[in-house]
Amino acid sequence: MLKTEKNDYITKKSDGVFTFKNQNTTIGFVRFNKEGEIEYIFVNPLYRKQGIAKKLLKLVKDQTKKTITFQEPISPLGLKLLKSI
Repeated sequence: MLKTEKNDYITKKSDGVFTFKNQNTTIGFVRFNKEGEIEYIFVNPLYRKQGIAKKLLKLVKDQTKKTITFQEPISPLGLKLLKSI
């Protein structure tokens, strides 16, 4: 697992997507709609267990001002994430 420090990555926003990247790779991204529904969330396995997904979800919540929900189907890792927020 690779550790990320506070400013080790940049945040990019496009229509309905937030992406965390560093010089070498995509660390994680989330795709969402304006209702706050998470359509897809991914964190690179090398960067998991560092709160990246929660940071991405916070960006969505701040952007949409809505309660976060996940669209079906929800993967086992998605269910685990949902229970942790």
